[in-house]
Amino acid sequence: MDLLSEALSLLNTRSSLFAGLKAGGDWAIDFPPPEGVKFNAILEGSCWLMVEGVEQAIRLTAGDCFLLPRKRAFSLRSDLSLPAIHSDEIYRHAVNGVAICGTAEEFFLIGGRFDFGEQARLLLDGLPAVAVIKSGSDQASVLDWALRRMAHELTNPSLGSSIVVQHLGHIMLVQVLRMYSIQEGNSAPSWLVAISDPRIGATIQAIHADPARSWTVENLAKIAGVSRSTFALRFKQKSGVPPLEYVLRWRMQLAARFLNTNNHVTVSSTAQKLGYDSDSAFSHAFKRVMGCSPREYRERAASTS
Repeated sequence: MDLLSEALSLLNTRSSLFAGLKAGGDWAIDFPPPEGVKFNAILEGSCWLMVEGVEQAIRLTAGDCFLLPRKRAFSLRSDLSLPAIHSDEIYRHAVNGVAICGTAEEFFLIGGRFDFGEQARLLLDGLPAVAVIKSGSDQASVLDWALRRMAHELTNPSLGSSIVVQHLGHIMLVQVLRMYSIQEGNSAPSWLVAISDPRIGATIQAIHADPARSWTVENLAKIAGVSRSTFALRFKQKSGVPPLEYVLRWRMQLAARFLNTNNHVTVSSTAQKLGYDSDSAFSHAFKRVMGCSPREYRERAASTS
């Protein structure tokens, strides 16, 4: 299994939502900060995107998409000078998840939201407040197909539409992440940038294949085929964290998965699977990364399931 597939397979989707927007004429809509990961793609027309904390407005045209990995309010507008209405005003009248604003003849957007909880931090940490993926690549053609199929399912629902929309939404999310990882100009450190680098990606693959191993910077550098100092610097430049910090975070992602999906897995057995000699050392590492003890994490997960 490739690294992106593996990381996504560890995430438990707590909730998901898919919707569309048709607009035309003069229009402007304010959206509240989304819960979880939000992505939208423009099927027809163009608009301005404004995101809380981002100084410049972004012009989007048909085929472009954007990803909001954190809770930031945002606006979509035909004209930056227009006063905006709240999204609730139009989505309360949405039909099959598609809202209408204005003439609904010029602009069509499809989007989705996934709430993965805290488990998504490894995947999303380091991404900017808004990641914009421009149209025009071969990868974009796959996204365009999924978008148009989702648009059809939303506007012409039939038997099984709900599950088809959910699966198309997952395809769209993976495709957006793929396209972002290979898009030129993404120099800010992130997990997606790290796995796209052949040398760093090889070491991350090795860590995932044997997370319980007593990894050192030296043996990881050998896998990368560079010196210890060069590797340590390059790994942090690409991922945003030192190599052994990444090892720790990946182990805790696995631990969270074990504890969340199987009530028969004990804290002790989880610690042993991940290479810890004692429960206390494991619990200390888990609390440092996840913000609570393994037992507290399991109790919280059980209460929200």
